[in-house]
Amino acid sequence: MPLSELCVEDRRVLLGLARGSIERGLCGQELRVVIEEYSAVLRTARASFVTIEVDARLRGCIGSLEPRRPLVMDVVQNAHSSAFGDPRFPALTFPEFERLDIHISILSAPEPVHFASEEDLIGQLRPRVDGLILEEGFRRGTFLPVVWESLPEPREFLRQLKRKAGLPADFWSGDIRVSRYTTESIP
Repeated sequence: MPLSELCVEDRRVLLGLARGSIERGLCGQELRVVIEEYSAVLRTARASFVTIEVDARLRGCIGSLEPRRPLVMDVVQNAHSSAFGDPRFPALTFPEFERLDIHISILSAPEPVHFASEEDLIGQLRPRVDGLILEEGFRRGTFLPVVWESLPEPREFLRQLKRKAGLPADFWSGDIRVSRYTTESIP
């Protein structure tokens, strides 16, 4: 499904589901979703990330890289996990909920990037367009395209992505695999 198939109503529904999932989680409950009640686009298996901010500061970001469940379910699960399961932060609290901003990124299917060297890879990166998945052995990390806002230089973007994957920033190996994806951001 091309990213542009999400209409204004689909976007509104996804934001409402994400907020509802977090609100129910604050009460120790899960948001129940009847998939058949949603549009065909929202029932399609898609990967998403849900990022939450409180007072314009990151408060959680969890997502999926492969489309394994209907988009509505992926957003509901990732919103709950962002608020209550991101290991970098304590669980979200009621007072924070009132100051919460939710951002949803719907991912395109990842496409492998073919490169002969680190320099070749860096030359192929598309700042502010590409999200990247970097894999080496059992290590894996991803940066959404929005990360280009804080790391606009391709070489540094790649260095920090390697660190996120648990590798040294200057690490290079012929076994590194990289895939790229784009996102549609809501809002």
